[in-house]
Amino acid sequence: MISNNDTLDKFRQLKLWGMYHTFKTILETAKTNSHTPDQLIAELIQAETEYRMNKRISQAVIAAKFRHKFSIEQINFYHERNIDRNQIMRLAECKYIDAHENIIITGPTGIGKSYLACALGYQACVNGYKVLFWGSRKLFTKLKLARADGSYIKEMAKIERCDLLILDDFGIDPFDAVTRAMLMEIIEDREQKTSLILTSQLPVKAWFDMIGEKTIADAVLDRIVHDAHRIEASGESLRKIKAKKADMEESTYE
Repeated sequence: MISNNDTLDKFRQLKLWGMYHTFKTILETAKTNSHTPDQLIAELIQAETEYRMNKRISQAVIAAKFRHKFSIEQINFYHERNIDRNQIMRLAECKYIDAHENIIITGPTGIGKSYLACALGYQACVNGYKVLFWGSRKLFTKLKLARADGSYIKEMAKIERCDLLILDDFGIDPFDAVTRAMLMEIIEDREQKTSLILTSQLPVKAWFDMIGEKTIADAVLDRIVHDAHRIEASGESLRKIKAKKADMEESTYE
């Protein structure tokens, strides 16, 4: 006769950790008699399913390397920020990724562009998509170093494999000829196959001059902008608002 400890050992050997922890809890709380056999099986299968789903999401979030780890539920839809709740909720369904469309988030510094991009990226992870987050400056610096040490093709392949690439602070530095060429390669590799989220302090109308070199600027913007969902955030820096709030709270207790 197989004992409960034998069953727990089998769960461990098969790495069925959701089943293992749930069955162990049931044994420890002496609730085995409260389950019919079919109820016990159903609960164990549900536990294993949830465990694997949470593990997949956790691994996807780690691989994405988000700057911030926020969810859609944490977004503040203040009227002054000009962020439409309905638009964000539609984007959270991730249909834009299936359609290979892009998202452009612009607005002044501190308004929460990166926060919003990471929240959308996290939602994409939840829905099973491969996401990669990069600050633009760090990405192009890394790619330049990769050209020098021979790992460029490998790094570009990583970027191409993700379903959603988030480029944060796009255009924060002027583009030189090498950076323009790398940007063009990234855009061409992803066109009509995957999606981009770009955040920038500069309005889209300023991107042409920011990229420089007319031919490449035309090609890049044509591929990025024409099918993009636009979010033009506005208002006062959230960092300043938090600082003011902290100062007010501090003065209350003085």
